[in-house]
Amino acid sequence: MQRFVSASWPNALKVSSLLGSVILVGVGIIAVKAIPYGTRNPFFQTFGPLVVFIPLAIALFAILLIVSGYELEPSRLRIRRLLWSTQIPLSGLHRIYADSIIMKHSIRVFGNGGFFSFTGLYQSRALVRYRAFVTNPKCSVALFLPTGVVVISPANTELFVRSVRSQFPGIQVGPSITAS
Repeated sequence: MQRFVSASWPNALKVSSLLGSVILVGVGIIAVKAIPYGTRNPFFQTFGPLVVFIPLAIALFAILLIVSGYELEPSRLRIRRLLWSTQIPLSGLHRIYADSIIMKHSIRVFGNGGFFSFTGLYQSRALVRYRAFVTNPKCSVALFLPTGVVVISPANTELFVRSVRSQFPGIQVGPSITAS
């Protein structure tokens, strides 16, 4: 098994994560001060605590989804998170390439677009739909599998591509000729 550290956060991710955290904590504080505690109103008794904790739960959930690194094994790629890892089977891997603009002009279909990471389902002209587990889009590596494309961002993209090539000798390296 080979371990790869995730790419360092760009300033935009640092700013959006800090700003998002401040906003969510601020909403929680405002909710605490705005909810009239001690009232017998069933709405406030039922939903008051929920309104306070939802912003904090969103921030905690986003923190847990942080991508901390990658582990390359002969049969799978593990995306390390804070408390667990996501496993991607590598059987049928047929192409890989690193490019600093892979994610450029991508649209987030579902997932996190810059609150501690870029994770989830994205779409672009070049890659169509793909899963992203990225900390820095400028250090992106695309892995083409029969089940779809996965984009990650190891700190050393060249070393990661070389390691994959050594485990999969017949793999194509580089973007598709038809990619636009």
